[in-house]
Amino acid sequence: MDQRKEKTGKTNGLNRRELMRTGAVAAAGLAVSGVSGAYAGTDVTKTRSYNPEMKYRPLGKSGLHISEVCLGGHWKRVDKMVPGVFKGRGWLSADLDDSDFLKNRRDVVTRCIERGINYIDACTVQEVITYARALKGRRDAMYLGFSWYQEEMRSLSRQWQEARKKGKPMPAGWITKQLMAALDKGMKQTGLDYVDIWRITMHEQSGRHNVTEVDEMMAALEKARKQGKARLTGFSSHDRPHIKWMIETYPEVVQVVVTPYTAKSKVMPTDSLFDAITKHGIGFFGIKPFAGTSLFKGDSSPDSPTREEDDRLARMAIRYILCNKAITAPIPGIINPQQVDNVAKAVQEPDLDKAEAKVLSTAMDEAWARLPDDYQWLKKWEYV
Repeated sequence: MDQRKEKTGKTNGLNRRELMRTGAVAAAGLAVSGVSGAYAGTDVTKTRSYNPEMKYRPLGKSGLHISEVCLGGHWKRVDKMVPGVFKGRGWLSADLDDSDFLKNRRDVVTRCIERGINYIDACTVQEVITYARALKGRRDAMYLGFSWYQEEMRSLSRQWQEARKKGKPMPAGWITKQLMAALDKGMKQTGLDYVDIWRITMHEQSGRHNVTEVDEMMAALEKARKQGKARLTGFSSHDRPHIKWMIETYPEVVQVVVTPYTAKSKVMPTDSLFDAITKHGIGFFGIKPFAGTSLFKGDSSPDSPTREEDDRLARMAIRYILCNKAITAPIPGIINPQQVDNVAKAVQEPDLDKAEAKVLSTAMDEAWARLPDDYQWLKKWEYV
């Protein structure tokens, strides 16, 4: 059976997805709050950390204006700045209490604020903890995207489906309840009074979630907005058809999508995901703008002999992505203030000329050849 046709529960005699789809949520007494009072109609010059040298784009129909390049939460090569900070395999093993690491993240955020970059996308427990610390005393300088990833949809879906297979299904609303608990836990642990965007992390292939799971996730997002805990709501996924379906099915809940878009991506000529993005006024943050770090020839250390060339390629990649006006902003990971300056510079540079486009195309072909095994999936994002 097509999971998208699975029956879901009723609310006051109406299917909840029908309520969300038609906008009848307000009529049913479930109207969300917080967005109109906090954001709608905001003048671009009143956006957080406004800098006339930065350019800004509307975040869909939310009323926010977001800098054309933002800060992705990942710090994959920060060990080049803070040697020994990784205590295990991979960047998520960073010692979050290391004083040099804390200074590095605060310095990066400070430079973002100075350059007019006003959004941080934090999608793991480690990232939320770290950036909440970096924003301490200046919370209103940046918009913060929040995902308590380890306790969100990937884990809950596994538990929900395992219980179902054992013949002991979870009660209706269990996923919604667990997601709200994860949000509350994350906010309490980090001292956050609210999050600007709760963008729940789903399975990369989010079509693995059946309709009941998705419906309960959307109910949690809706509830968080109603309670004022999240001002805006959305999700991250790497599943284009499913993303499009969710936007079209839950237009009153989905305000932001976080998904891959590289310097090799192109808009499909027909049936593009951007048709739904544009039609419904969805904010779009593009992850993996540099194909992980495969675009670069060096290791991102300050004394890398290829730093100047890599900086140039990074700026060209940002400029290429910004040619798509339906994109709010790419969100690269950044490991030092100099890289903040570099991506901010890209916003001020003109569109790529033919010679630059050729250089970038060749560089991305080389990046594709350098993709590690666990990033081969990115090649499927050449057309969006």
